[in-house]
Amino acid sequence: MNYSTDTKIPQRAKSAKRVIDKNSDENSDNNLNNNLNNNSNNNFNHNSDHQCQWSNSLQSLSFRKVEQRVIKQLLRTLMYENIYPYDYQKIDSEQNAGIFILHAKTLTHEDVQYRCYGEIKNSFSHIQLAKTEVIRIAPNQPHQIASLDDVINEIVALIPDGKHIVNFINEIEQTLLKDVQAQNLPRPDQLPIDQRQYDELESNLMDAHTYHPCYKSRIGFSLSDNQRYGPEFKPSLQLCWIAIDKTNGAMSHTKEVDYTNFITQEIGKYQYQIFATQLSAAGKNIKDYWLMPVHPWQWEAVISVTFYSQIVNQSIIYLGQGNDQYRPQQSIRTLANLSDKTKHYVKFSLSITNTSSTRILANHTVKNGPLITDWLQGLIANDTVAKRFDFIILGEVLGVTFDYRRVSSSQQLKAHGALGTLWRESIHTYLRDNESATPFNGLFHLEKNASPLIAPWIAEYGLHAWVTQLLQVAVNPIIHMLFAHGIGMESHAQNIVLIHKQGWPTRVALKDFHDGVRYCPEHLAAPQKCPHLFDVPQIHTELNRNSFILTQDLESVRDFSCDAFFFICLSELCIFLNQHYQMSEKYFWAITANIVKQYQADNPQFAVRFKTFDLFSDTFTVGQFTKRRVFGDEKAHTKTVANPLRLFK
Repeated sequence: MNYSTDTKIPQRAKSAKRVIDKNSDENSDNNLNNNLNNNSNNNFNHNSDHQCQWSNSLQSLSFRKVEQRVIKQLLRTLMYENIYPYDYQKIDSEQNAGIFILHAKTLTHEDVQYRCYGEIKNSFSHIQLAKTEVIRIAPNQPHQIASLDDVINEIVALIPDGKHIVNFINEIEQTLLKDVQAQNLPRPDQLPIDQRQYDELESNLMDAHTYHPCYKSRIGFSLSDNQRYGPEFKPSLQLCWIAIDKTNGAMSHTKEVDYTNFITQEIGKYQYQIFATQLSAAGKNIKDYWLMPVHPWQWEAVISVTFYSQIVNQSIIYLGQGNDQYRPQQSIRTLANLSDKTKHYVKFSLSITNTSSTRILANHTVKNGPLITDWLQGLIANDTVAKRFDFIILGEVLGVTFDYRRVSSSQQLKAHGALGTLWRESIHTYLRDNESATPFNGLFHLEKNASPLIAPWIAEYGLHAWVTQLLQVAVNPIIHMLFAHGIGMESHAQNIVLIHKQGWPTRVALKDFHDGVRYCPEHLAAPQKCPHLFDVPQIHTELNRNSFILTQDLESVRDFSCDAFFFICLSELCIFLNQHYQMSEKYFWAITANIVKQYQADNPQFAVRFKTFDLFSDTFTVGQFTKRRVFGDEKAHTKTVANPLRLFK
């Protein structure tokens, strides 16, 4: 059906009465004028020309394109997570394609419909909406392209029992504004060779998180902050360095790392000596302090105001900026060293909310990161099967954190997780001759001209051969850690790095394990090698009940891997290949199933765990991201989904 003959774009200036109080403190960041004026350094606020530029972007094709993306991802999750009822009218039995219809009420209580074309995929029954616009059908009005404002007023704001609706709406609207800001950057139709390298791709991948509706909310950042610190804008940053009195902080490192040597190397001998002299001039000894970098935004917006009493009594001392230049990766709070790419990535506490989480670093996770690194790297170093798969664990080798027990009870909630840093190994130290690296989610990336980033590789090697090789190098490490060692890995696409030679997949690197593993201690292959981890404090559990490592639920261990890797990562790849290369979903999952079966045939010694962690079970249990944002994290929100691998059992 084509709506082009009777479709009208609604006027953006309309002022429908909002159900949500737009003047509430929680929604203050929604006010565009406040965002434009709250910082004298705002590049959109230097003069009227820049304000006109931003105003014009809200009337651009980019705005309408991003608005439709946000609406579709929002409606998709509301339907898929059973938050909002819908009707589905099938129009193509072979393709399982149809029309999704959501019934709603206008602000004047008239019936209204939202219609979107799409299909229910074979991959976990994912709802995939078509590229055509979502249409709003109201009585006695021409059919219109839906606006986000109408969707929020007529659907989202009326979700029953959604105690976090105000914050959720804020996240949706901020995602729209910040993605419009990014999408208006000039981009070539196709990335040149020098922009296809790993560090550059971390900035060039604009369309990550194709499921989550709050994929770029970055609550806490103004538009000015977003431009200064967002990876799409490719800023060059110098880190702020502070010293924490050892009685007020904690440090953890891997067995191979010496703290003083490590910090001296990362910061440079000359700069280290300058900081030592500064401390000496203040009557302090550098040996009594842990040195750590903090994100410039975090220092200004959070640390300097939350920990002011510690700054006054000099248990925290600001030292100044380091010399090296850094650039944010996709995660925003992890920065790569531009001055020396072999130096470690630095992961910071960043008190912003993006996708499903507040991007803090809890005390126990900072201290556990190096312990988990030693454990995982030690396991695969002495594992002949792991050596054959040749995969990498990018280690979190050192962490420094504030001891939040040192702040008053009234500061606990604000201070928790706000002051921590982890150093992670650089992928560049692992690459061999002729090898390159690509973020795994780059495999689903479309260039500005709508050509897949992987198109040259598939043209070179052929679709079947390339996909089979890719799945071989990606699937085997994940299932090996589960079957051989009993460890679930949270390996979604942003936590996997593909290593290749001229586009031919050779191996993968896995990362982000300070809170990204799950296991039952007594069901590990070698429980005696398991580290004694620092306990999760009650305040952290209350904030996020989904964040835990130890469990007695073996299905939870399996589903931790299956949720991140099969449900999110591989299904996104599968659907992408189906859309752009017409590879059938069943064929994709057949390749995946054959890899699992071949692993099991080659490794009968793990037969007990093949049953314990059954990858061919009828269902998996997966997390529900939007429910978490709408209803909170006080309890776990999960969904049982049909497993596409079950067909090959």
